[in-house]
Amino acid sequence: MAFNGQYILPAIKSMKDFEKILKSEIEYIVMLEVHIAQLESIMKYAGQHHKKVILHADLIQGLKNDEYSTEYLCQKVKPAGLISTRGSVVKTAKKNKILAIQRLFLLDTLAIETSYRLAEKVHPDYIEVLPGCVPHLIEKVHLETKIPVIAGGLITKKEEITSVLNAGAKAITTSRSELWSVNVG
Repeated sequence: MAFNGQYILPAIKSMKDFEKILKSEIEYIVMLEVHIAQLESIMKYAGQHHKKVILHADLIQGLKNDEYSTEYLCQKVKPAGLISTRGSVVKTAKKNKILAIQRLFLLDTLAIETSYRLAEKVHPDYIEVLPGCVPHLIEKVHLETKIPVIAGGLITKKEEITSVLNAGAKAITTSRSELWSVNVG
C-alpha cells in the first residue's frame, strides 16, 4: 500500500504549517520552497516526530538542482523521497534508494509525451501529475507509463480527491491545510 495507506500528502510551504503537521498523526509530508539552511533542523524535528519527509528538490533555495546536490541530499540529508522534473535528479534518487518522484505538468500533448519518454528512461517510483484535478488524464498517465500516479495542484474539495483516487491516483499532494485531514479511506 502506497504511503502506508495515507492518501493525502500535505505539501508544506511554511514553518508554521510544518509545526502544525508535527503535532498531527500524518506520517508523510512534502516540503516545498525550503532554504538549504533549514534542511538539517527540518529533518531533525521530522525524525523526532516520526515524520517521513519528501523534499521537492527543484524548490530548495540555495542548492543547485543537479546530480551532485542530489547525492548530497540522499547521503547527508536523507529524506524519504525527492520530487523533481529533472531526470538526473530522479535517477540519482533511485540509485541511492530514495523514493523518486517525477513531476509532470499537463501543459500540452508535447509536454506529456516528453514526460513519458523521461519516465521510460529513469523509471521513477511515482509520477506526480499537475494539475491533479483532471481524473481522465490521471488514468491515462498511469495506463501509458504503468507507473503509480500522485495527483497534485488545483484540488480544492473532498469530491475532487475522491474523483482522482477513483481514477487511479495512489495519493494527492496539497498545500490546502483544510484538506490534510479529509477522510477518504
